Amino acid sequence: MRTLKDVEEGERVKVISVSGDRILKRRLMDMGILKGCEIEVLKAAPLGDPVELLVRGYRLTLRKKDAESVGVEPL
Repeated sequence: MRTLKDVEEGERVKVISVSGDRILKRRLMDMGILKGCEIEVLKAAPLGDPVELLVRGYRLTLRKKDAESVGVEPL
């Protein structure tokens, strides 16, 4: 399965699953990353971590380690 960590800059994807331990999963869901949600990767830091995302109309910065817990599919 492809994860949010693997998505390139400028690409839009749809969330198909949110996994990880209970605390991480809850934190991601509280930030608006829910199943069926559309996400666009805006840019990455110079060394590739973290990444800036557009989620539900707001910008969110997420570490790649956390982005690994979000399963996605292309739009």
